[in-house]
Amino acid sequence: MAALRFPPDRGAYIRTNAWLAAAAMAGAMALLWVMGNAHVWTGAVAGLAAIGLRAWYLASEELAVVWEVDGAALIGPGGRRVPLSEIETVRKMGSFVQVITRGGDKHLIKYQADPAATAAAIERAAA
Repeated sequence: MAALRFPPDRGAYIRTNAWLAAAAMAGAMALLWVMGNAHVWTGAVAGLAAIGLRAWYLASEELAVVWEVDGAALIGPGGRRVPLSEIETVRKMGSFVQVITRGGDKHLIKYQADPAATAAAIERAAA
């Protein structure tokens, strides 16, 4: 059987960071409003700039991370190896899939185009 691969999706990366930027913009504007700043709109600019720069800077790194199920393990970046028999919980979190082991270790498979399908594939492999 060929390895199941879970590469990140550029569209999911952009959507996730757009939602993060919207939250940062609203939060920065609210903070400026509470502080009594007359230029509340600058919070929107700052939030968008901060998240936009972060997304641009991290894109090449984040979009290169590939997880895969090969044999009896879920293999991830940095030498991470999670035996399928040790997986206790697999849950969808936005465009991410969180894998929790029986020992409590948590791993994120980020920016999935279809996180429900990714979670289902991992659960089938672990069964």
